[in-house]
Amino acid sequence: MQLNNSFFAAPDLDATIDRNPLIISPDLTLQGAIALMSQAKGSKCQLNNHQLDKQTQNQEQLEFKVASCALVMEDQEITGILTERDIVKLTAAGLDFQDVKVADVMTSSVVTLKEDSFPDIFAALFLFRRYRIRHLPLLDSDNRLLGIISPGTIRNAMRPANLLKLRRVADVMSKDIVSADLNSSVLDLAKLMADNRVSCIVITEADHDEEIIFPRGIVTERDIMQFQSLQLDLSRTKAQEVMSSPLFLLSPEDSLLMAHQEMEQKRVRRLVVSWNWGRGLGIVTQTSLLKIFDPIEMHNVIESLQNTVSQLEQENEQLKAKLQVDELPNGK
Repeated sequence: MQLNNSFFAAPDLDATIDRNPLIISPDLTLQGAIALMSQAKGSKCQLNNHQLDKQTQNQEQLEFKVASCALVMEDQEITGILTERDIVKLTAAGLDFQDVKVADVMTSSVVTLKEDSFPDIFAALFLFRRYRIRHLPLLDSDNRLLGIISPGTIRNAMRPANLLKLRRVADVMSKDIVSADLNSSVLDLAKLMADNRVSCIVITEADHDEEIIFPRGIVTERDIMQFQSLQLDLSRTKAQEVMSSPLFLLSPEDSLLMAHQEMEQKRVRRLVVSWNWGRGLGIVTQTSLLKIFDPIEMHNVIESLQNTVSQLEQENEQLKAKLQVDELPNGK
């Protein structure tokens, strides 16, 4: 039996590409790069330290949207990338952001994808998983930058609502969350993120008498970057003072469609999952949502649906046959 292809329509490829990524020059200070990443995305101008003050004056003309990464370019060539995760690691290491240039700390070996090697989203997903990255510059045949692909751009372009509806949060959530108490310093949170290679810390409060943990808030990589931009004293700033709260909590039984919709509505990239009165905690992220696009996973889901539909059709035929027999005189 063949299912309607539109039922599982993949995202439009063009819609998965951010055509206006933030581009910076390698001689910009790290503090200047963070300021741009925290405030404006899509400026498409290469800035150095002397231009930064002038750019700040014109900030009202830019689209205010946080950028999760900045591409470092020189002479129209990508020389590196700076991500939120990089900033968290540098924060945990106690680096002085004022005196360091982007060229000194950027990731120089940038994984890229050629346009003619991008037939579908699976090509990007494969590279995300293979290299454990979340940002993938797309190049044309002449190695010119076309844009950048990320879990966020793919999630925003996703159309297979029915496929999301069929899967539960429990299918993709991670139970390996890292938590901290309300009085933890933000610097300690950054160290936890860096040491455990996670994108967020769930802030919890324990009821020791009931052995229950209440998730009270969350602090993410993006928060750390913005705190650095504001030049807060992270060693003295407590989690409870800056965490995102209250949390919208998912249940493991909720559909991934609900998780997807909540992320879009609240403009967040992760949601906390709680069950058994706080005795169980998990996390669902943009990246984990993309697990449903794994070709093997999709094949298994479609095959299961095909078997279910075939079984229902068979039962329907048997029921029709039975009704026809019942309608005969004296059951003959």
